[in-house]
Amino acid sequence: MSVQQVVSLKDLKEITSNGYTLVDFYATWCGPCKMLSPIIDELSNTMSDIQFVKIDVDQASDAAQAFSIRSIPTVYLFKDGKTLSFFNGYLPKEQVIDFINKQKR
Repeated sequence: MSVQQVVSLKDLKEITSNGYTLVDFYATWCGPCKMLSPIIDELSNTMSDIQFVKIDVDQASDAAQAFSIRSIPTVYLFKDGKTLSFFNGYLPKEQVIDFINKQKR
């Protein structure tokens, strides 16, 4: 499975409404975002029970505002449209996996 690019709050709500969805709020100019991006891409290929989504905060400002994104990267995990948890900043791959697995228990 690959990472979907979402450009609006409406699309985000639709995509996150069913099952687990990990959403990466990022910007193309953000250094830590560039470090996290390959990790998200890799996990999207190995964790088939989760949808992976990226949202460029500069292109989808409505979504960024709706979730009060103040720093990037910010990563949210949803289940059936409800926020389970989130984290701000870069995390190494193992910690991203731990974050996901703790929320899925």
